[in-house]
Amino acid sequence: MSRLTNGEAEVSLRKQNGRHGNLGLDGTSTRFCCDESCEEKNIAGISGSPSENISSSSQHDVKKARRHKDLTFQDMYDDQNLFDDDDDDEDSDWEPLQKPVEVLKWFCTNCTMVNVDNIVHCEICGEHKESGILRRGFLSSPLRQDTNLTDLELEINKDASTPNPAPRSSTAIGFDERMLLHFEVEMKSNVHPERPDRLRAIAASLATAGIFPGRCYRIPAREITKEELQMVHSLEHIEDVELTSRILASYFTPDTYANEHSACAARLAAGLCADLASAIVSGRVKNGFALVRPPGHHAGVRQAMGFCLHNNAAVAALAAQAAGARKVLIVDWVKLILLVLASHHDVHHGNGTQEIFDQNKSVLYISLHRYEDGMFYPGTGSADEVGSMGAEGFCVNVPWSCKGVGDNDYVFAFQHIVLPIASEFAPDLTIISAGFDAARGDPLGCCDVTPAGYAKMTHMLNDLSGGKLLVILEGGYNLRSISSSATSVIKVLLGENQECELESILPSKSGLRTVMEVLTIQMKFWPTLRSAFSKLESQWGMKRRANEKAAPHSGADLVEMGSKKSDLSSLKQAF
Repeated sequence: MSRLTNGEAEVSLRKQNGRHGNLGLDGTSTRFCCDESCEEKNIAGISGSPSENISSSSQHDVKKARRHKDLTFQDMYDDQNLFDDDDDDEDSDWEPLQKPVEVLKWFCTNCTMVNVDNIVHCEICGEHKESGILRRGFLSSPLRQDTNLTDLELEINKDASTPNPAPRSSTAIGFDERMLLHFEVEMKSNVHPERPDRLRAIAASLATAGIFPGRCYRIPAREITKEELQMVHSLEHIEDVELTSRILASYFTPDTYANEHSACAARLAAGLCADLASAIVSGRVKNGFALVRPPGHHAGVRQAMGFCLHNNAAVAALAAQAAGARKVLIVDWVKLILLVLASHHDVHHGNGTQEIFDQNKSVLYISLHRYEDGMFYPGTGSADEVGSMGAEGFCVNVPWSCKGVGDNDYVFAFQHIVLPIASEFAPDLTIISAGFDAARGDPLGCCDVTPAGYAKMTHMLNDLSGGKLLVILEGGYNLRSISSSATSVIKVLLGENQECELESILPSKSGLRTVMEVLTIQMKFWPTLRSAFSKLESQWGMKRRANEKAAPHSGADLVEMGSKKSDLSSLKQAF
């Protein structure tokens, strides 16, 4: 699908004259006026003979003088067009303002928010307007102007020219600079959050820390084939994405853009994820991180949406199975996939990945995301969406009910939902669909997960699948948050003993409510959850009663839960 930026209705790419988009490859716009009358308006007043112009001018002066005599001062002030340059000689001490004062603005490199020019630090995130985050990543100071002009990205590109064989104990990185060519062509009132700087900031952070290049193996880039994509997407969807290569700028949805390089970038991202999955399953590398864009977890079988063109995690899961994995886990945090175990850790629900594997028992999909009764994008991912057609229980949604969810809620859900189910499933490969838009400071996610929280969750999943773990970049739009979080995750993949232990993992009231709701639904399919549910029910019931004895009115911050209330309707009443 494509949406023209002049507000015309969204139409099928195949029905457009010229396929799709609104700008041609020559850079000209199809929205400009082509009527000859426009030109006539531009040259009006300079046609005709000199005598006709003089005569017309004399008549105009007489009429204007008569009109001035009849006008009040307020009339003349309101209609400033009555005055011409000759009036300046007679009334030089009063000149009405002809044009409004232009307010200069700048967009924050870190969070994309707009600021007025006389402000040095972003009013939203505090980043200096000329910080070095694109050169040194999150290790640069957010408060000072960067004076180091060394471009670390060049070192990464140079390192890719002569790839060496990877040792089996290595962590592999998937990256290609051609993915930076995917960007929104049309300038709008705000910078699009899914921008090339996301990869630049992470790459700069890794280079500054000496991680990549240096300690990680870079796999050669490869574009995914049409045949591989057809395992996940419809042929019509694949062809629609390919059509964007003929158009300078186009849109699948109002927020999902493409340019002439986007199809190539999407093929590279999917190809890198597929090859990383195959290399991990075959044992050629230990684990991997796909530093790729455009992201993929919103892309469904037949549609691109939510900044996503091809579903990279789904492609990787099927590539792993082709390489010998029987079961995959996908975890999306927002969202988690196990392959076969897959996990999603993105703040938005991975609706596309869920759709693709909705009837597949060989891929377990677990997603932790903001839901808010369907009011948060994309509006899917309720706890009772569990899979279909014999695959019930192989889709697990942990739908947070509000913003501000932090480390404790995520880790608590991992302890009581993700790990028990994943362990029983016993995947051959774990894929983390790693959206960092749940990170503290993200302008879209508005949650509070820290780099330590992401490291902890990665560490918890690392023991599954014999350490065969693939992390695929999804969302995340605050550069400082996404680069520090990605670096923390990669350090776990490298085996660094980070301070992953979080003190006193106590969930929020809303977080506990969500976990108990999911347990109530999923223990029908995963009996191992029954003990966890009973233990939590008893534990929090005792805490509530103890709290009431100590201070009858201080129990408001604890979840009220009776030990005999074990079904979903009773839980909702208790909360």
